[in-house]
Amino acid sequence: MTTPAVTPVETPGTDQRNELDQVWQVVVWNDPVNLMSYVVWVFRKLFGHPETEATRLMLQVHHEGRAVVSSGPLEKAEFDCHRLHHHGLWATLERV
Repeated sequence: MTTPAVTPVETPGTDQRNELDQVWQVVVWNDPVNLMSYVVWVFRKLFGHPETEATRLMLQVHHEGRAVVSSGPLEKAEFDCHRLHHHGLWATLERV
């Protein structure tokens, strides 16, 4: 009788785990299309910011060209970025 072959168990690489565990930022970029009042409205609707915080973030986008509006694990950041795209805002992800 032959002995069955033993196949080693493969574990995910540590790089993959670290990437998923890292914090990601959602960055909104300035654009010449959307009105400032609309951007404030989107920030309030999607992230629940009070009007003063949403206005501060919108002005940061307007004057500095970008603002971090959300952060968290990759899956949450991707979801937030998708929602911003759905509302016509230009957003990207950055690793913290």
